Amino acid sequence: MNDDILLSARQLSVRFGGVLAVNQVSFDVRQGEVFTLIGPNGAGKTTVFNLISRIYTPTTGEIDYRGPNGVLRLTDQPPHQIAGLGIARTFQNIELFEHATVLHNLLIGRHTHRQSGLWSDLFFGPRTRQAELQARRKAEEVIELLDLQHHRDSLVAGLPYGVRKVVELARALCTEPRLLLLDEPSSGLNVEETEDMAFWIQDIQKELGITVLMVEHDMTLVSRVSDRVLAMNQGEVLASGTPRDVQTHPGVVEAYLGTIDDVSNLRRPEGSAFERSAA
Repeated sequence: MNDDILLSARQLSVRFGGVLAVNQVSFDVRQGEVFTLIGPNGAGKTTVFNLISRIYTPTTGEIDYRGPNGVLRLTDQPPHQIAGLGIARTFQNIELFEHATVLHNLLIGRHTHRQSGLWSDLFFGPRTRQAELQARRKAEEVIELLDLQHHRDSLVAGLPYGVRKVVELARALCTEPRLLLLDEPSSGLNVEETEDMAFWIQDIQKELGITVLMVEHDMTLVSRVSDRVLAMNQGEVLASGTPRDVQTHPGVVEAYLGTIDDVSNLRRPEGSAFERSAA
């Protein structure tokens, strides 16, 4: 694996019974870039995310990842160790502790960095106090980065949906990831909130140096923040390249809009009852 590659997926396939959800998918994610998976619903994008997160195990294929101690076979790692390797994830359906505050949710994201032992935690010894200070310092940095100061002590259950999406992003950042997986970060957001999300993704990439792998449907957001794009349909790769190249690829256009004949069939025939009544 080349030095500039952070994650490399090779010939990934996943079969659920008789359904082939992902079929021979390969791609590389370079360090420091925003790499986006696009495609219609059911294309297999989230399944690929679940393979990287180790929620699923591929039927065939492998994933290599440049971790803190060198390159390793990610598909050989147990799911509970993925966060500790520097991979964090957000979900399309928000997964937060609703009856905890924003700050407490962010502190939970620091659990992979705790180095104090049981007895130190039990008696709140010096090592535990130092770990607590470091965790709060990092959480406050993320709160400031994402403009969450006003919501720091608010219960998540009382927050608007758009703010919850940002809190989930903040909790992921508190793990100090090398690779950040964003599963439809603009889902459910209005235009203004989506613009803010684009701004934060760019800050995460450029200011924090975090590599971002994203699944997204909003093509305006994709075009604005992505360095490279991979288009999928029915579990297979359609095209890859710059956002502009992929969006104008004939196979991608057909997957989203259908063929010219499909679009023509949507037109009302001349002399239809609708047109006669309008006349």
